[in-house]
Amino acid sequence: MKATPISIWFTGLPGSGKTTLANALKASLQQEGITSIILDGDEVRKGICSDLGFSLADREENIRRVAELNSVLLKNGLVVINSFVSPTEAIRAKAQTIIGEERFVLVFVDSPIEVCITRDPKGMYKKALAEKSNNFTGLGQDFEIPNSPAIHLKTNENSVEECVTEVLRQLK
Repeated sequence: MKATPISIWFTGLPGSGKTTLANALKASLQQEGITSIILDGDEVRKGICSDLGFSLADREENIRRVAELNSVLLKNGLVVINSFVSPTEAIRAKAQTIIGEERFVLVFVDSPIEVCITRDPKGMYKKALAEKSNNFTGLGQDFEIPNSPAIHLKTNENSVEECVTEVLRQLK
């Protein structure tokens, strides 16, 4: 099965389930014979964005680079699954502009901060709370809830399978 190259952009607080959903979506697409690639915030920051910190300016540059990479991958026929906090409307809008509105699907991965803190798969909240960090998204740095995401998933209320099914349903 051939799929239209599209950029699926998971945004949400750290620990909301973006990476988990990205991996599950990739597996589902693979079962349907659709080639996709995941770009994950943690992985990208180990390579092409390793020179960036977490200031708002650095976050903007991080997403700009990722959006440009999306454009190249889309031109090569891939479905690109993105997993990035991308904390502001302006940052997400810039990504959408670079990628192209017709190829950009914003998915808000919604989970209350209290749930994200209890999940904390990488220990980031624990570290930020211990250090009283004020530039960690959700604690000292704001996360702007998307105004009009194409898809809104509540990961504290729905299973991974239910969320992936909803994404696939909306994409078709």
